[in-house]
Amino acid sequence: MSKVAVLLGGHSAEREISLLSGQAVLRGLLAGGIDAHAFDPAERPLEDLHRDGFDKVFIALHGRGGEDGTVQGALEWLQIPYTGSRVLGSALAMDKVRTKQIWQSLGLPTADFWIIHKGLLDDQLAADIMTGPVMVKPSREGSSIGMKKASTVQELKDAVAEAEALDDVVLVERWISGPEFTVGILDGQPLPVIQMKTPNGFYDYDAKYKSNTTQYLIPCGLPADQEEALKAMALKAFDAVGAEGWGRVDAMLDEHGQFQLLEVNTVPGMTEKSLVPKAAAATGLDFSTLVCRILAAAR
Repeated sequence: MSKVAVLLGGHSAEREISLLSGQAVLRGLLAGGIDAHAFDPAERPLEDLHRDGFDKVFIALHGRGGEDGTVQGALEWLQIPYTGSRVLGSALAMDKVRTKQIWQSLGLPTADFWIIHKGLLDDQLAADIMTGPVMVKPSREGSSIGMKKASTVQELKDAVAEAEALDDVVLVERWISGPEFTVGILDGQPLPVIQMKTPNGFYDYDAKYKSNTTQYLIPCGLPADQEEALKAMALKAFDAVGAEGWGRVDAMLDEHGQFQLLEVNTVPGMTEKSLVPKAAAATGLDFSTLVCRILAAAR
């Protein structure tokens, strides 16, 4: 019988969501008969995993330090099996710029973009970019933290300045007008597609975690052949960055009827509003069984 540590909390900007995800995972593992315990690396050194006899880890950390390959590398060094993607897949998927560059090199569709290094957005570049609305994102944050739509040069400058407070590299992406979808991945297979609908300008932090007006559509509303095409594309996108085990791929359907890939999440949210549990439930997989399956793939 394994003694399992659920890593939650941490130091990232997504700490609050990680605590909620981790507590939900903990309850699910306990319900499945697993000897599981909460472990917050912001409060305890990872060496305590050995001292306290843990022999498996369920990673429920979001963002930097937990989803970017950092803690995965530490666990490799400690030789403790853990859930989800390895070091490389975690690091690449956390970096939105490099993820898009890999997709482009493989011919996978993703919106046009610009890379802005800190302090290098001048008036000429801003004017060149602003031929239409754009989305501004810190390259290495999750949960839509630091994301803003910009429709004018001044809005672009302001949004980039806010994003630069979170990251040295900022992704500016051509605005996509259309519905947003997500595809959960479990054990190398795509789960049913979910469409997210929100009255907000886009599926932002509030829509994800605070709003009661966000709708999650399962079935997603796509024709069967289009849904299957999106699932196949999402699996290719997931594999392209070296992600493993479980995760989620986000995409949008643009105004021309073409899917555009957005990002890969290697440790998606596991709160009551989270998408992977909703997709798993649509296949008859309850939450406890889901987290036990994810744990079973730890290596």
